Amino acid sequence: MRTGGDHRYLRGVTELAVNAQDLVKSFKRQRAVDRITLTVAAGERVGLLGPNGAGKTTTLLMLLGAVTPDSGTVEISGLRLPRHRSKAMLRVGFVAGYLPLPENLTVRESLELFAGFAGLRRRQANVDAAAGAFGLTELMAKRNQELSSGQRTLVSIVKAVLHRPALLILDEPTASLDPDIAARVREAMLEAHRRDGTALLVTSHNMREVETLCERVVLLSQGRVVANGSPYDIASQFDVEDLESAFLAIAQAQRGPR
Repeated sequence: MRTGGDHRYLRGVTELAVNAQDLVKSFKRQRAVDRITLTVAAGERVGLLGPNGAGKTTTLLMLLGAVTPDSGTVEISGLRLPRHRSKAMLRVGFVAGYLPLPENLTVRESLELFAGFAGLRRRQANVDAAAGAFGLTELMAKRNQELSSGQRTLVSIVKAVLHRPALLILDEPTASLDPDIAARVREAMLEAHRRDGTALLVTSHNMREVETLCERVVLLSQGRVVANGSPYDIASQFDVEDLESAFLAIAQAQRGPR
């Protein structure tokens, strides 16, 4: 079983959407991330999993340049953070259920606004094409405040892929969604991958979702990488039947004996 960021695991692919090496981050003397190395190859679909407090969110924030590591390095598509953050973030789309949309704007207005931020020409044509690809055409005239949670998430995905990013980071994208809407959101993410070869980095507590979306999984516990491989390989490493059982074993170990 390979752990850490040895990208020889990635079928000989050397072009990396994410290359994070030996990340360390502490808050108030408590180490949240402890020498995490994480790589995602161009076009690869990776799950970043772990119990609450394992270091997932802090790691994502460092990859997005929103938090500076105490030590270690982050490169997005070969661009080193923080020096090249503005340019690197043009290669990234970020989706999270907790991110707000402009409440008083229509879906069309908000998507065209974001297209402008991304520097896209022919904003209306780009927005129409993306909305059609993800089944949002009928929502374009609605205000964001009128949308359901699932519809908001779909709009967020369209917003995140308008500029056809090399990397799409998804933080609990289907949390609290009805199963039918969650399935539509997952299909939208896979469509972005199929259409543009976009790499996916996904956090989720839904192990079936991870098994559907991801070809490789990196498991964290107490700020460290404890497993790295396919869902099948990780289940085998922990001598359990599936990824969910492996996740539960790690969560129990992190909590410690009762």
